[in-house]
Amino acid sequence: MSLTIAPTLPASPATVWPHQTRYLVAAQQTAQALFDALDDDLQPLVLVLALPSDSDSGLSPVVEPADGGLKPESFADSVAHGRLKQLRGGPAYTAFMEDGMSPELLRRRFEMRGVRASVQYTLDHLDEHSPHLYFSAWPVQVGAYFIVTIVRLQRKPLRSYPSLRPDRYYTNGRPLASSLLEGALFRFNEECTKSLTEPEPGAGLLFRPRETDELLRGAGRSLLDTPVQALGGDPGVAVFFNTLNTISSLRYEGAPGVGRLLLAQRGHPNLEEVFALTCPTEMSDYRAVRKLLEMASADISLLADGEKVYALGRQVGHYDASREDLFCIHFVTHYAWEFEHAGQVLLRARYGLPNLPRPRLNKLRFKRDLKRTFDGLTKPEQINRLWEVVLEASRQPKGTLLVITTEALAEADRLKLQCTLIEPVPLTPLITQLVTAIDGAVLLDPEGYCYSIGVILDGKASGHGTSTRGARYNSAVRYVESSPYPCLVIVVSEDGMVDVLTKESLAEDRA
Repeated sequence: MSLTIAPTLPASPATVWPHQTRYLVAAQQTAQALFDALDDDLQPLVLVLALPSDSDSGLSPVVEPADGGLKPESFADSVAHGRLKQLRGGPAYTAFMEDGMSPELLRRRFEMRGVRASVQYTLDHLDEHSPHLYFSAWPVQVGAYFIVTIVRLQRKPLRSYPSLRPDRYYTNGRPLASSLLEGALFRFNEECTKSLTEPEPGAGLLFRPRETDELLRGAGRSLLDTPVQALGGDPGVAVFFNTLNTISSLRYEGAPGVGRLLLAQRGHPNLEEVFALTCPTEMSDYRAVRKLLEMASADISLLADGEKVYALGRQVGHYDASREDLFCIHFVTHYAWEFEHAGQVLLRARYGLPNLPRPRLNKLRFKRDLKRTFDGLTKPEQINRLWEVVLEASRQPKGTLLVITTEALAEADRLKLQCTLIEPVPLTPLITQLVTAIDGAVLLDPEGYCYSIGVILDGKASGHGTSTRGARYNSAVRYVESSPYPCLVIVVSEDGMVDVLTKESLAEDRA
């Protein structure tokens, strides 16, 4: 993960409220951390659009930063169009009424929805060949302006991830997430709106790295509420994301849970029951569900309606994906699961933290990390050879560690009492398959020569590890941070995920 902290912005001549610059810097840092954690190719940019709330005030729209690709004049009629949408709300107008809500608050909420819809319409109809896409948050009135926070993301990586259909809502009218990225946008927007509605708007939004994980969990909760709603449940009271995390964290007689849970209403035409439970098991009965998962196999899954497990069975026939009423939860290994629809993974969760279904390895990023770590020591043929080795290691079902260092020979000698020394040999995919089959790390140099296997890594504890990851990952972090030599470590976890660790990447993660 790459994190670039936005520089402190100078005071803008177009400042419309006192804490605008502070707010924009903090919002950019928060967005950078959040979307870099999902995919650092998204390259988020936060913009602030200020729309005069009174068309007769003589004020003009303002966009900051000015070089963000948006023209203020494009939004000159957004407020007027938004208010027109409110007047044409019809029956939908009262659909957002909540207990205790005054008619004035309802009118105000609907007005904000109209303004946001108008702004988003303008953003959606910008140059279709632009490499960027823009997303609007809810407007908040600050002084004489409606302040709209906008996030710009790179179009290509954004469009590379699958999603469910949009336009599903909670009972109070809030939208449900159709993808993890959309859920992250919702959570970011909520943080911004909360900050702008404080007594000193924007002054309280501070970037706190530890809160990025909570924003991600919130995005995961929003996405997993969507299948609950699709199956007729109440997403407003569901805790399905937390339920799946808890089930995946449980062991049965020491073994991790592995298998699939199919989510659909009973009687779905694409489900065949092998046998049914006389008394369906509540999903909230975590240990009972985990016990039932022991009966799942490659062909047989648990069948549930989002609230209860009612049978064991299998998927049959051709499923029409446009129905979006049959979902799959794949429990991969201990504390790791995936949310799928129609064969596409929409979310991967590890140790309670959701992420996008990115490829386990990215060749361009691997080449970048190699060149950055071993400046001048890697040639194209070396990179290709190392890439083949890493690809083969990533297929190791039990997980493994590859340590690439300029001083592999010296390190093999230093650690000879806690490894198995071998005659130096250039690693091939076949040899890689053999040497990664045992516990411990494989030590090699940038040329691809291996010097020792089964290495127990050492290193000083720096306090930068994480309790949510296993011993393999944390020992790799300690080794990389303690090594006086250039080194790159590939961590292959049992759940199939791959981390590439360098001094630079670890420093960026902490920034």
